[in-house]
Amino acid sequence: MKAVSVQPQTGTRERSTSKNYWKEAKKSLRKHWQLYLLVIPPVLFFILFKYLPMANAVLAFKNYQVTKGIWGSPWVGTKYFDMLFNNPQFWMLIKNTLFLSLYQLAATFPIPIILALLLNEVRSLRFKKAVQLITYAPFFISTVVMVSIIMIFLAPRLGLLNVILNAMGMESTNFLGDPTKFRSVYVWSEVWQTTGYSCVIYLAALAGVDPSLYEAAKVDGASRLQKIIHVDIPGILPAAVIILILSVGNIMSLGFEKVYLMQNPLNLQSSEIISTYVYKIGLLNANYSFATAVGLFNSVINLILLVAVNAVSRRISENSLW
Repeated sequence: MKAVSVQPQTGTRERSTSKNYWKEAKKSLRKHWQLYLLVIPPVLFFILFKYLPMANAVLAFKNYQVTKGIWGSPWVGTKYFDMLFNNPQFWMLIKNTLFLSLYQLAATFPIPIILALLLNEVRSLRFKKAVQLITYAPFFISTVVMVSIIMIFLAPRLGLLNVILNAMGMESTNFLGDPTKFRSVYVWSEVWQTTGYSCVIYLAALAGVDPSLYEAAKVDGASRLQKIIHVDIPGILPAAVIILILSVGNIMSLGFEKVYLMQNPLNLQSSEIISTYVYKIGLLNANYSFATAVGLFNSVINLILLVAVNAVSRRISENSLW
């Protein structure tokens, strides 16, 4: 008797799975159509202003001519990348961007966590709300106003800080004119402006910690410090890791507006970063292809850092973006 082999009908199964998927998708769309409607504007925003412009990154490999347009301009290969790597300012830009970004990350990452842990231990609700309001309010100050405040506060002759130094018998200091002090002024003003906003994220994470963990720690006789170490910190660790990954992924994309507004000929040695250089070369000097090459190089470095840090985080702490 001849044996008959029965082969699984994979094609039929795949079609059945696909049909069930679309059936569930239609059902969800009918049930939650209001939520899908709310998602449409941000999705369109990212498609129109984030993803479609990525196609024009080919400008970095073309000799852009206005009359011919982006796609009609002649190809030049890696000419502008060679110009970038052979530029005497290249390593200065990399050094300034990395140093300022790492300095900012080292200051702005742990301070909101510390503030959130301290506020979580405060029993007076009124005092807690007052501190949150005071620390959160600077976040709503625009960059231009913020830089104006910094310039007035640190003015060499009539600035409040220099007036205090003079009253103490010390000489006035031109903080924004000294390249060695520019980075500290930038970073610690950023800490003052963003700490309250970042703290809210960690307070929300602390609010989601299981209360039974605090009760168990209390029964075991744990002190407040021990509760923070063994309950609070593990509770906010996933959120902290995600924020750290995103911060490292943007380490080469330092904010342009604030640095550019704080720049002057005296501090240019430490304040010239990649984003300000791209603006000056690309828009002011109309060298669009070279500026695109610099920006593309910057984006690729950010992508590599994001993927690498995410992989390391997933392997060490099992928390990651994907």
